[in-house]
Amino acid sequence: MPTITPFLWFDNQLEDAVAFYTSVFGDSAVPSSAGPSGGLTMASFRLAGQDFMGLNGGPMYAFTPAISLFVSCEGQEEVDYLWDRLCDGGSPSRCGWLVDRFGLSWQIIPTALGRLMGDPDAERAGRVMQAMLAMTKIEVAGLLAAYDGPSA
Repeated sequence: MPTITPFLWFDNQLEDAVAFYTSVFGDSAVPSSAGPSGGLTMASFRLAGQDFMGLNGGPMYAFTPAISLFVSCEGQEEVDYLWDRLCDGGSPSRCGWLVDRFGLSWQIIPTALGRLMGDPDAERAGRVMQAMLAMTKIEVAGLLAAYDGPSA
């Protein structure tokens, strides 16, 4: 069976990116890298158990939000940690999206969002959707308040 591995093209930032990403995520490693002395050209690395390949390919291509890395978080503490780390030197966007210091887009999403938006009660799910659309970083407490609806 074939293996699908995301391959990321960097403009001479690969070494910094690999060091940064492996410091952010648990279950991370750098099983192999290659390049001339004093520089990294290619690397395979693992983040949270997912394998990646990276290349210092130069300035010809840049990341766009057309592709992002989706991170499913168990709770707000994990969302806050990853959001703060990945936004450091980057920029927050809307609805749980951010762009890190290397230009790579991420979605930092609590599992509660999918569960609440998947509720068969369309009114509840709709309130959660509207709350999420108004957020930058996803806040589980805000999603739950929207789900529960206005107080009677």
